[in-house]
Amino acid sequence: MKQELIKALSAHAHGEIEYHKANVNVYLNNPVGIGEHNNIVGAISDELDAIAKYHDQLEVIDRYFK
Repeated sequence: MKQELIKALSAHAHGEIEYHKANVNVYLNNPVGIGEHNNIVGAISDELDAIAKYHDQLEVIDRYFK
């Protein structure tokens, strides 16, 4: 059960990282197509913060629970 939970948490974090990476790529490659975001740099910064959060979670899982 422990390994299943760790695997699920890791999979979730990896999925969230991919989600936020995709958003950053859209902002970087198509900034004029994002009409609702007038502060693209701020939006990218928010996405990077989210990536960092899930990256940190993966490091904690690897260090303390594997």
